[in-house]
Amino acid sequence: MPAGEGGEVQLAHGGGGRAMAQLLERLFLPAFANPALAARHDGARLELDGARLAFSTDSYVVSPLFFPGGDIGALAVNGTVNDLAMCGARPLYLSAGFIVEEGLALATLERVVASMRAAAAAAGVELVTGDTKVVERGKADGLFINTAGIGRIVAPAPVAPRRVRPGDVVLLSGDLGRHGVAVMAAREALGLRTSIASDCAPLAAPVLALIEAGCDLSCLRDLTRGGLASALVEIAETAGVEIALEERAIPVRDEVRAVCELLGLDPVYVANEGRFVAFVAPAHAERALEVLRAHEVSGGACAIGSVQAGAAGRVVMTSSIGGRRVVDMLSGEQLPRIC
Repeated sequence: MPAGEGGEVQLAHGGGGRAMAQLLERLFLPAFANPALAARHDGARLELDGARLAFSTDSYVVSPLFFPGGDIGALAVNGTVNDLAMCGARPLYLSAGFIVEEGLALATLERVVASMRAAAAAAGVELVTGDTKVVERGKADGLFINTAGIGRIVAPAPVAPRRVRPGDVVLLSGDLGRHGVAVMAAREALGLRTSIASDCAPLAAPVLALIEAGCDLSCLRDLTRGGLASALVEIAETAGVEIALEERAIPVRDEVRAVCELLGLDPVYVANEGRFVAFVAPAHAERALEVLRAHEVSGGACAIGSVQAGAAGRVVMTSSIGGRRVVDMLSGEQLPRIC
Protein backbone atom coordinates (compact mmCIF):
# COMPACT_ATOMS: atom_id res chain seq x y z
CA MET A 1 0.00 0.00 0.00
CA PRO A 2 2.14 2.90 -1.24
CA ALA A 3 1.72 6.40 0.25
CA GLY A 4 0.67 9.29 -1.94
CA GLU A 5 0.92 13.05 -1.33
CA GLY A 6 0.65 14.01 2.30
CA GLY A 7 1.33 10.41 3.33
CA GLU A 8 -2.12 9.19 2.25
CA VAL A 9 -2.17 5.45 1.60
CA GLN A 10 -3.06 4.53 -1.98
CA LEU A 11 -4.17 1.17 -3.33
CA ALA A 12 -2.24 -0.30 -6.24
CA HIS A 13 -3.88 -2.11 -9.18
CA GLY A 14 -3.48 -5.85 -8.84
CA GLY A 15 -2.36 -5.55 -5.24
CA GLY A 16 -2.20 -8.79 -3.32
CA GLY A 17 -0.04 -10.90 -1.05
CA ARG A 18 1.40 -9.14 2.00
CA ALA A 19 -0.06 -5.77 0.95
CA MET A 20 -3.59 -7.18 0.91
CA ALA A 21 -3.04 -8.91 4.25
CA GLN A 22 -1.97 -5.58 5.73
CA LEU A 23 -5.05 -3.89 4.29
CA LEU A 24 -7.28 -6.51 5.94
CA GLU A 25 -5.51 -6.08 9.28
CA ARG A 26 -5.53 -2.28 9.13
CA LEU A 27 -9.00 -1.55 7.76
CA PHE A 28 -11.52 -4.33 7.28
CA LEU A 29 -11.02 -6.61 10.28
CA PRO A 30 -11.13 -3.76 12.84
CA ALA A 31 -14.11 -2.12 11.11
CA PHE A 32 -16.25 -5.28 11.05
CA ALA A 33 -14.79 -7.21 13.98
CA ASN A 34 -16.77 -10.33 14.90
CA PRO A 35 -15.98 -14.00 15.65
CA ALA A 36 -16.79 -15.22 12.13
CA LEU A 37 -14.30 -12.80 10.57
CA ALA A 38 -11.70 -13.51 13.24
CA ALA A 39 -11.54 -17.14 12.08
CA ARG A 40 -9.77 -15.88 8.92
CA HIS A 41 -11.10 -18.69 6.75
CA ASP A 42 -12.43 -18.97 3.19
CA GLY A 43 -15.96 -18.42 4.50
CA ALA A 44 -17.93 -17.72 7.64
CA ARG A 45 -19.26 -20.51 9.86
CA LEU A 46 -22.74 -19.53 11.08
CA GLU A 47 -25.47 -21.11 13.19
CA LEU A 48 -29.14 -20.36 12.49
CA ASP A 49 -31.91 -22.11 14.42
CA GLY A 50 -29.68 -25.12 14.98
CA ALA A 51 -28.46 -25.33 11.38
CA ARG A 52 -24.70 -25.06 10.80
CA LEU A 53 -24.08 -23.00 7.67
CA ALA A 54 -21.11 -21.74 5.69
CA PHE A 55 -21.34 -18.43 3.83
CA SER A 56 -18.77 -17.06 1.37
CA THR A 57 -18.41 -14.41 -1.34
CA ASP A 58 -15.83 -13.48 -3.97
CA SER A 59 -15.46 -11.23 -7.00
CA TYR A 60 -13.93 -12.23 -10.34
CA VAL A 61 -12.11 -9.82 -12.64
CA VAL A 62 -10.06 -12.20 -14.80
CA SER A 63 -8.57 -10.94 -18.06
CA PRO A 64 -9.15 -12.29 -20.67
CA LEU A 65 -12.69 -13.49 -20.02
CA PHE A 66 -12.02 -16.82 -21.78
CA PHE A 67 -8.86 -18.87 -21.36
CA PRO A 68 -7.78 -22.49 -21.95
CA GLY A 69 -9.70 -24.71 -19.55
CA GLY A 70 -12.27 -22.16 -18.41
CA ASP A 71 -13.75 -18.70 -18.40
CA ILE A 72 -14.96 -16.07 -15.95
CA GLY A 73 -18.34 -17.81 -15.58
CA ALA A 74 -17.00 -21.22 -14.56
CA LEU A 75 -14.43 -19.47 -12.38
CA ALA A 76 -17.14 -17.53 -10.52
CA VAL A 77 -19.17 -20.65 -9.76
CA ASN A 78 -16.30 -22.95 -8.88
CA GLY A 79 -14.49 -20.34 -6.81
CA THR A 80 -17.37 -19.87 -4.39
CA VAL A 81 -18.30 -23.57 -4.39
CA ASN A 82 -14.72 -24.35 -3.41
CA ASP A 83 -14.63 -21.74 -0.63
CA LEU A 84 -17.72 -23.34 0.91
CA ALA A 85 -16.18 -26.80 0.63
CA MET A 86 -13.06 -25.56 2.44
CA CYS A 87 -15.31 -24.81 5.42
CA GLY A 88 -16.37 -28.46 5.56
CA ALA A 89 -19.71 -27.67 3.94
CA ARG A 90 -21.87 -29.11 1.18
CA PRO A 91 -22.45 -26.18 -1.24
CA LEU A 92 -26.15 -25.54 -1.93
CA TYR A 93 -27.06 -22.09 -3.26
CA LEU A 94 -25.34 -19.22 -5.07
CA SER A 95 -26.09 -15.62 -5.92
CA ALA A 96 -24.50 -13.79 -8.86
CA GLY A 97 -23.93 -10.10 -9.49
CA PHE A 98 -22.88 -8.99 -12.97
CA ILE A 99 -21.08 -5.70 -13.66
CA VAL A 100 -21.37 -5.40 -17.44
CA GLU A 101 -19.43 -2.85 -19.44
CA GLU A 102 -21.40 -0.91 -22.03
CA GLY A 103 -20.77 -2.43 -25.46
CA LEU A 104 -20.13 -6.01 -24.32
CA ALA A 105 -21.47 -8.31 -27.02
CA LEU A 106 -24.63 -10.16 -26.03
CA ALA A 107 -23.13 -13.34 -27.49
CA THR A 108 -20.24 -13.03 -25.02
CA LEU A 109 -22.59 -12.67 -22.07
CA GLU A 110 -24.69 -15.60 -23.30
CA ARG A 111 -21.56 -17.75 -23.51
CA VAL A 112 -20.58 -16.84 -19.94
CA VAL A 113 -24.07 -17.53 -18.59
CA ALA A 114 -24.15 -20.92 -20.33
CA SER A 115 -20.80 -21.76 -18.77
CA MET A 116 -22.07 -20.76 -15.32
CA ARG A 117 -25.17 -22.93 -15.78
CA ALA A 118 -23.03 -25.94 -16.70
CA ALA A 119 -20.60 -25.33 -13.81
CA ALA A 120 -23.46 -25.02 -11.30
CA ALA A 121 -25.00 -28.27 -12.54
CA ALA A 122 -21.65 -30.05 -12.28
CA ALA A 123 -21.15 -28.77 -8.73
CA GLY A 124 -24.71 -29.60 -7.64
CA VAL A 125 -25.67 -26.04 -6.69
CA GLU A 126 -28.47 -23.70 -7.73
CA LEU A 127 -28.13 -20.03 -8.62
CA VAL A 128 -31.15 -18.57 -6.82
CA THR A 129 -30.76 -14.78 -6.90
CA GLY A 130 -28.69 -12.10 -8.59
CA ASP A 131 -28.30 -8.61 -9.96
CA THR A 132 -27.04 -6.91 -13.13
CA LYS A 133 -25.56 -3.45 -13.54
CA VAL A 134 -24.29 -1.79 -16.72
CA VAL A 135 -21.45 0.73 -16.41
CA GLU A 136 -19.94 3.14 -18.91
CA ARG A 137 -17.56 1.93 -21.59
CA GLY A 138 -14.04 1.50 -20.21
CA LYS A 139 -15.17 1.06 -16.58
CA ALA A 140 -15.31 -2.74 -16.23
CA ASP A 141 -12.98 -4.35 -18.78
CA GLY A 142 -15.92 -6.21 -20.30
CA LEU A 143 -17.40 -8.06 -17.35
CA PHE A 144 -16.92 -8.47 -13.61
CA ILE A 145 -18.85 -11.10 -11.61
CA ASN A 146 -19.47 -11.45 -7.88
CA THR A 147 -20.81 -14.69 -6.46
CA ALA A 148 -21.86 -15.51 -2.92
CA GLY A 149 -22.82 -18.93 -1.65
CA ILE A 150 -24.42 -20.82 1.21
CA GLY A 151 -23.71 -24.40 2.20
CA ARG A 152 -24.61 -26.76 5.00
CA ILE A 153 -21.66 -27.73 7.20
CA VAL A 154 -21.34 -31.51 7.37
CA ALA A 155 -17.91 -31.85 9.01
CA PRO A 156 -18.40 -33.09 12.59
CA ALA A 157 -15.72 -30.74 13.99
CA PRO A 158 -14.69 -27.24 12.87
CA VAL A 159 -12.38 -27.19 9.85
CA ALA A 160 -10.44 -23.96 10.21
CA PRO A 161 -6.90 -22.51 10.37
CA ARG A 162 -6.92 -22.20 14.17
CA ARG A 163 -7.35 -25.98 14.51
CA VAL A 164 -4.04 -26.74 12.78
CA ARG A 165 -1.69 -28.38 15.28
CA PRO A 166 1.87 -29.75 15.40
CA GLY A 167 2.05 -33.21 13.86
CA ASP A 168 -0.57 -32.57 11.17
CA VAL A 169 0.42 -33.80 7.72
CA VAL A 170 0.02 -31.36 4.82
CA LEU A 171 -1.61 -32.97 1.78
CA LEU A 172 -1.78 -31.31 -1.66
CA SER A 173 -4.52 -32.39 -4.05
CA GLY A 174 -2.48 -32.14 -7.27
CA ASP A 175 0.03 -30.26 -9.44
CA LEU A 176 0.45 -26.51 -9.15
CA GLY A 177 0.34 -23.45 -11.37
CA ARG A 178 -1.79 -24.42 -14.35
CA HIS A 179 -4.52 -21.82 -13.89
CA GLY A 180 -2.19 -18.85 -13.59
CA VAL A 181 -0.04 -19.97 -16.51
CA ALA A 182 -3.08 -20.70 -18.71
CA VAL A 183 -4.47 -17.21 -18.13
CA MET A 184 -1.11 -15.59 -18.80
CA ALA A 185 -0.71 -17.61 -22.01
CA ALA A 186 -4.12 -16.38 -23.20
CA ARG A 187 -2.88 -12.79 -23.12
CA GLU A 188 -1.77 -12.23 -26.69
CA ALA A 189 0.68 -9.47 -25.73
CA LEU A 190 2.95 -12.07 -24.11
CA GLY A 191 3.12 -14.25 -27.22
CA LEU A 192 3.16 -17.50 -25.24
CA ARG A 193 2.19 -20.70 -27.04
CA THR A 194 1.46 -23.60 -24.69
CA SER A 195 -0.96 -26.50 -24.32
CA ILE A 196 -1.53 -25.74 -20.63
CA ALA A 197 -5.17 -25.56 -19.53
CA SER A 198 -6.51 -24.14 -16.28
CA ASP A 199 -7.29 -26.60 -13.48
CA CYS A 200 -10.58 -24.75 -12.79
CA ALA A 201 -12.92 -27.32 -11.20
CA PRO A 202 -15.30 -27.86 -8.25
CA LEU A 203 -13.65 -29.43 -5.20
CA ALA A 204 -16.64 -30.34 -3.05
CA ALA A 205 -16.73 -34.02 -4.05
CA PRO A 206 -13.28 -35.00 -2.73
CA VAL A 207 -13.75 -32.86 0.38
CA LEU A 208 -17.11 -34.46 1.19
CA ALA A 209 -15.53 -37.87 0.58
CA LEU A 210 -12.81 -37.08 3.14
CA ILE A 211 -15.48 -36.14 5.67
CA GLU A 212 -17.60 -39.21 4.94
CA ALA A 213 -14.51 -41.42 5.34
CA GLY A 214 -14.04 -40.05 8.86
CA CYS A 215 -10.67 -38.42 8.17
CA ASP A 216 -9.56 -36.10 10.99
CA LEU A 217 -9.27 -32.77 9.16
CA SER A 218 -7.87 -29.71 10.91
CA CYS A 219 -8.03 -27.27 7.99
CA LEU A 220 -8.70 -27.07 4.25
CA ARG A 221 -7.67 -24.22 1.94
CA ASP A 222 -7.97 -23.80 -1.81
CA LEU A 223 -4.89 -22.33 -3.48
CA THR A 224 -6.18 -19.37 -5.45
CA ARG A 225 -4.64 -15.88 -5.39
CA GLY A 226 -1.10 -16.13 -4.04
CA GLY A 227 -0.94 -19.89 -4.59
CA LEU A 228 0.34 -22.52 -2.18
CA ALA A 229 2.86 -20.24 -0.50
CA SER A 230 0.46 -17.47 0.51
CA ALA A 231 -2.17 -19.94 1.71
CA LEU A 232 0.29 -21.74 3.97
CA VAL A 233 1.76 -18.53 5.38
CA GLU A 234 -1.74 -17.28 6.25
CA ILE A 235 -2.56 -20.57 7.99
CA ALA A 236 0.76 -20.69 9.86
CA GLU A 237 0.26 -17.14 11.12
CA THR A 238 -3.33 -17.76 12.19
CA ALA A 239 -2.56 -21.07 13.92
CA GLY A 240 0.73 -19.91 15.43
CA VAL A 241 2.67 -22.89 14.07
CA GLU A 242 5.58 -23.62 11.74
CA ILE A 243 4.98 -25.52 8.51
CA ALA A 244 7.81 -27.53 6.96
CA LEU A 245 7.64 -28.38 3.24
CA GLU A 246 9.63 -30.66 0.95
CA GLU A 247 10.11 -29.00 -2.44
CA ARG A 248 10.76 -32.31 -4.23
CA ALA A 249 7.32 -33.55 -3.10
CA ILE A 250 5.44 -30.62 -4.69
CA PRO A 251 4.25 -31.60 -8.21
CA VAL A 252 4.66 -29.06 -11.02
CA ARG A 253 4.31 -30.06 -14.69
CA ASP A 254 7.40 -29.54 -16.81
CA GLU A 255 5.63 -27.15 -19.18
CA VAL A 256 4.32 -25.06 -16.28
CA ARG A 257 7.79 -24.96 -14.74
CA ALA A 258 9.30 -23.89 -18.05
CA VAL A 259 6.86 -20.99 -18.46
CA CYS A 260 7.42 -19.92 -14.85
CA GLU A 261 11.18 -19.89 -15.42
CA LEU A 262 10.69 -17.86 -18.60
CA LEU A 263 8.58 -15.27 -16.77
CA GLY A 264 10.62 -15.29 -13.56
CA LEU A 265 7.81 -16.81 -11.48
CA ASP A 266 7.87 -19.29 -8.62
CA PRO A 267 5.16 -21.96 -9.10
CA VAL A 268 4.34 -22.03 -5.38
CA TYR A 269 2.99 -18.47 -5.71
CA VAL A 270 0.99 -19.01 -8.90
CA ALA A 271 -2.81 -19.20 -8.57
CA ASN A 272 -4.79 -22.42 -8.96
CA GLU A 273 -8.56 -22.88 -9.25
CA GLY A 274 -8.84 -26.63 -8.72
CA ARG A 275 -6.27 -27.38 -6.02
CA PHE A 276 -6.36 -27.39 -2.23
CA VAL A 277 -4.33 -28.38 0.81
CA ALA A 278 -5.65 -30.52 3.65
CA PHE A 279 -4.16 -30.61 7.14
CA VAL A 280 -4.78 -34.12 8.44
CA ALA A 281 -3.95 -35.94 11.66
CA PRO A 282 -0.95 -38.23 10.98
CA ALA A 283 -2.92 -41.41 11.73
CA HIS A 284 -5.39 -40.49 8.97
CA ALA A 285 -2.97 -39.24 6.29
CA GLU A 286 -2.68 -42.45 4.27
CA ARG A 287 -6.43 -43.01 4.28
CA ALA A 288 -7.00 -39.40 3.22
CA LEU A 289 -4.61 -39.85 0.28
CA GLU A 290 -6.51 -42.97 -0.82
CA VAL A 291 -9.79 -41.04 -0.72
CA LEU A 292 -8.41 -38.08 -2.65
CA ARG A 293 -6.78 -40.23 -5.33
CA ALA A 294 -10.15 -41.88 -6.05
CA HIS A 295 -11.41 -38.57 -7.53
CA GLU A 296 -10.19 -37.26 -10.88
CA VAL A 297 -9.81 -33.69 -9.66
CA SER A 298 -7.53 -34.81 -6.80
CA GLY A 299 -6.01 -37.90 -8.40
CA GLY A 300 -2.49 -36.49 -8.00
CA ALA A 301 -2.77 -35.98 -4.26
CA CYS A 302 0.46 -36.26 -2.26
CA ALA A 303 1.98 -35.40 1.11
CA ILE A 304 4.22 -32.32 0.90
CA GLY A 305 5.09 -31.51 4.51
CA SER A 306 4.06 -31.33 8.13
CA VAL A 307 3.25 -28.94 10.96
CA GLN A 308 5.82 -28.34 13.67
CA ALA A 309 5.97 -26.52 16.99
CA GLY A 310 8.69 -24.20 15.70
CA ALA A 311 8.65 -20.48 14.98
CA ALA A 312 5.04 -19.30 14.97
CA GLY A 313 3.85 -18.14 11.57
CA ARG A 314 6.85 -19.45 9.63
CA VAL A 315 6.85 -21.67 6.53
CA VAL A 316 10.15 -23.35 5.70
CA MET A 317 10.91 -25.31 2.53
CA THR A 318 13.71 -27.85 2.08
CA SER A 319 14.96 -27.74 -1.49
CA SER A 320 15.73 -30.74 -3.69
CA ILE A 321 19.44 -30.30 -2.86
CA GLY A 322 18.89 -30.05 0.88
CA GLY A 323 18.97 -26.28 1.41
CA ARG A 324 16.31 -24.56 3.51
CA ARG A 325 14.55 -21.28 2.82
CA VAL A 326 11.77 -19.33 4.46
CA VAL A 327 8.66 -19.01 2.29
CA ASP A 328 6.87 -15.69 2.75
CA MET A 329 4.01 -13.83 1.11
CA LEU A 330 4.98 -11.60 -1.79
CA SER A 331 4.88 -7.87 -1.19
CA GLY A 332 2.64 -7.61 -4.27
CA GLU A 333 0.96 -10.03 -6.64
CA GLN A 334 2.92 -11.95 -9.29
CA LEU A 335 0.07 -12.26 -11.78
CA PRO A 336 -2.65 -9.58 -11.63
CA ARG A 337 -6.16 -10.16 -12.98
CA ILE A 338 -6.06 -13.96 -13.05
CA CYS A 339 -9.10 -14.65 -10.91
